[in-house]
Amino acid sequence: MAKIIALANQKGGVGKTTTAVNLATGLAACGKKVLIVDGDPQGNATTGFGFEQDEREQNLYKVLLGESDLKTTIQSTGIEGLDLVAADVNLAAAEIELTDFDKREFRLKNALATVSEAYDYILIDCPPALGLLTINALVAAQSVLIPLQAEFYALEGLTHLLKTIERIKQAIHPKLEIFGVVLTMVDRRNNLCVMVEDDVRAFLGDKVFKTVIPRNVRISEAPSFGQPVILYDLKSSGAKAYIQLAAEMLKR
Repeated sequence: MAKIIALANQKGGVGKTTTAVNLATGLAACGKKVLIVDGDPQGNATTGFGFEQDEREQNLYKVLLGESDLKTTIQSTGIEGLDLVAADVNLAAAEIELTDFDKREFRLKNALATVSEAYDYILIDCPPALGLLTINALVAAQSVLIPLQAEFYALEGLTHLLKTIERIKQAIHPKLEIFGVVLTMVDRRNNLCVMVEDDVRAFLGDKVFKTVIPRNVRISEAPSFGQPVILYDLKSSGAKAYIQLAAEMLKR
């Protein structure tokens, strides 16, 4: 049975998709069978594995609307042990179209139940919003991984996200847990960055991963080549950090 983890943060630009893509790759490199579900209409996780627009005809939108079976939607990324459920811009319409469905919050959970036995980990890349797509992901997941940029405004966003998780626990999914927080875009030469890191660790304690993801140009370059940074430049500080994060995650 797969461990299902939603990567969520309603603030954009915090490295959420980058973390999803590279953590999934790192787990696969450790011999785990991994499925990454691109739950963001921007489809950046799909792009991050080199998929063009014409390769996304089978996608999450069709699964949520009941037009496709999840098993036939899954595609290989070309990386051993790592599969993908793609997304395209049509997924944005699901926010509106699903409102007329019964138990609309459970659409993704029910779909993933048909394949969870085939994987060790299922990672869901959520959109940077707290709408119906993110709620579907949080209901489907057993836990939440929060990528958090080491800057002041991120702390405010974290508070909102924690409140949302608590509301979902009370109303729909009482077993939902915070798997952890991973600090991204860290530059310890910056005093503010260090202060934010200290505050987050003081607030959440062991929930914050020891591994941090540094600011690294290779991480930014890799998606334009359709590759995770671990494949694009294994020796870069960014790649090493994500490999270390995958190892720390497996220890948890």
